[in-house]
Amino acid sequence: MNVRFDHEKLNVYQASLKFVSWATELASKVEGKAAVKEQLDRASTSVPLNIAEGNGKFAVKDRCRFLDFARGSALECAACLDVLVAKQLCDEVAIRSGKQQLLEVVSMLMGLISSLASCIAEEPGTYSLPPEQE
Repeated sequence: MNVRFDHEKLNVYQASLKFVSWATELASKVEGKAAVKEQLDRASTSVPLNIAEGNGKFAVKDRCRFLDFARGSALECAACLDVLVAKQLCDEVAIRSGKQQLLEVVSMLMGLISSLASCIAEEPGTYSLPPEQE
């Protein structure tokens, strides 16, 4: 029997793990020591970790907050890839696949956040003043 946690069933979680593998392979090919390689490692790792943590939250607001953290980390990864190109440590062709993967991850996260956020609503209240204040 294969034990699976709920977050492992999410397509966005699986896509983020594929990006982590891709980013790790890219970073291993980058010559020299560059802080952006380490930042890419941290940011890419943060995406699936925040998805997993957020998916484990019971409160919808908390779940959305962690999914938003994951989205922010995915965008940070995209910026890291741009910095690698700007520093001439990679060429644009080398990062194209990663940027496409990140676009898909961010799109899935936005869809998930939107679907959850639509569940967050407050019933309209009826407010009235006491008779002496009307």
